[in-house]
Amino acid sequence: MPNPSAPRQQGKQQDPQVRKKNFEEVAQIFTPEEACAEAERCLTCQNARCQANCPVGVQIPAFIALLKKGDVGAALSKIMETSLLPAICGRVCPQEKHCEGNCVLKDKFGSVNIGMLERYTADTARQKGLLKTPQCAAPSGKKVVCIGSGPSSIAAAAELARAGHEVTVLEALHAFGGVLRYGIPSFRLPREVIDREIETVKAMGVKFQTDVLVGATEKVADLLRQFDAVYIGSGAGLPTMLGIPGESAVGVYSANEFLTRVNLMQAYKFPQTDTPVQIGKRVVVLGGGNSAMDAARCAMRLGPDSVTVAYRRSAAEMPARAAEVLHAQEEGVQFEYLITPKEVLQDENGRVCGIRCTRNELGAPDAKGRRRPVEIAGSEFVLPADTVIVAIGQRPNPIIAKTTPELKTSERGVLELDEQGKTSLPGVYAGGDIIRGGATVLLAMKDGIEAARRINRYLSEGK
Repeated sequence: MPNPSAPRQQGKQQDPQVRKKNFEEVAQIFTPEEACAEAERCLTCQNARCQANCPVGVQIPAFIALLKKGDVGAALSKIMETSLLPAICGRVCPQEKHCEGNCVLKDKFGSVNIGMLERYTADTARQKGLLKTPQCAAPSGKKVVCIGSGPSSIAAAAELARAGHEVTVLEALHAFGGVLRYGIPSFRLPREVIDREIETVKAMGVKFQTDVLVGATEKVADLLRQFDAVYIGSGAGLPTMLGIPGESAVGVYSANEFLTRVNLMQAYKFPQTDTPVQIGKRVVVLGGGNSAMDAARCAMRLGPDSVTVAYRRSAAEMPARAAEVLHAQEEGVQFEYLITPKEVLQDENGRVCGIRCTRNELGAPDAKGRRRPVEIAGSEFVLPADTVIVAIGQRPNPIIAKTTPELKTSERGVLELDEQGKTSLPGVYAGGDIIRGGATVLLAMKDGIEAARRINRYLSEGK
């Protein structure tokens, strides 16, 4: 019988004082006993709100029911009927906004820890050799190319391969994974987990190529002559800066550059690796999203005296996952709320020496329902800093749009889709951050899966 009132299993974590000095994974996998205890809390709801609110439709009650029976392999196969990145999603999906946030046990007993159960299922099944490569339909004779190798393109490629199409994924960088690899630190998502999930997709027959920058080495028009359909999932890798004086000072990074140096180029291992990253004694991260938390926690591991996150609204409005904020606080990251940066100050050598800021108070709600920050007159002060990381968002690189004028884009530079989810160029589909301007891994996957279904229909019509 289910035991919903039992304590929610959280799993073990590295001690904060130890983990802030390494890049090893913070959260540890459930033990079999912990997984069993947590699975037993699930009521196996018939009209499961958790599943209804999963963007990729993971059959949550069904896979947990299989875990209760001790059939980890079958549980993984059930997850992979709709999601081929379970080890990744179990680690980085914002479950509190989707499945766990809609669990019927949430208010009274605490949600079932679905994310940790998914991770346990994926990791344990693979360790025990229980992972089965998803079956693909008979070859369709159609060829599809996916631009980018982030979560959106990987999800699209997998679904297209299931349908029997010949699929090729093109990546501009030297390693696969897109934002999974360059944007998310290894202490949240180990590199070997990314590699293993991609190997599963490769086993389905999908081909992967690195060092192909579409818009430069290849044009979309060239790809349309080689393939029957094109999926653009190239993400949003162009940083957004504040536009304030002094941003060009030495010691100012965009979060995109900083995280790429640390995560993709492994600058924290310099000089064993080729790419360095210079970090000062006083680091200030501007922003309040998940990238800001990732940047702050990476910076802390590089040994500064202090790391401070400065956010222009209050803690209640901060968009970062609560767990990531908590982990940052445990590791010693400080937080300054209701602050607007006005100017990056420089010394005589052009290096950052501080940030001139004003204090804010919250005013009326904006279009998204969040209260606007309003500057308080006469509240100027200087926040000491010799490294500044700007983490206020990103937008798509314009190279594809500029070299493919037939593709309509919005003022924000994202690709525009019609009501059927098509771009303005026949045979070309898109999803993920290049149509959203920045979103979660799970929503990018959702876009890729939905686009793959549209491409299937397009190809089945003989286009």
